[in-house]
Amino acid sequence: MNAPDRYERFVVPEGTKKVSFEKDTKIMNAASFTIEREDHTIGNILRMQLHRDPNVHFAGYKLPHPLQYKIIVRIHTASQSSPTQAYTQAINDLDKELENLKQAFESNMTLYSVGLY
Repeated sequence: MNAPDRYERFVVPEGTKKVSFEKDTKIMNAASFTIEREDHTIGNILRMQLHRDPNVHFAGYKLPHPLQYKIIVRIHTASQSSPTQAYTQAINDLDKELENLKQAFESNMTLYSVGLY
């Protein structure tokens, strides 16, 4: 068949960065982040986390093409913040939220397995 191999959707090729940064030349405090081998799952959750930041004026993402396994996240921030700071803070906040979710799940599974739940 003509379809690409399944692993190409997930494995970042040798010599390719997972995340690349490109500053916008026309808008102050705006930039694009290209994230390789990700799709709507990460794009939407990252966009929603960026919208929680009061310094972010705009956050959006797009999938350039269904056969290109990357997303492009655009961020425009207020003057007291930078897109890189907003991106880093959003990733750190998501990491903490997911760790809390994992701990809650594991503790409830432990209670369930001993019959207390």
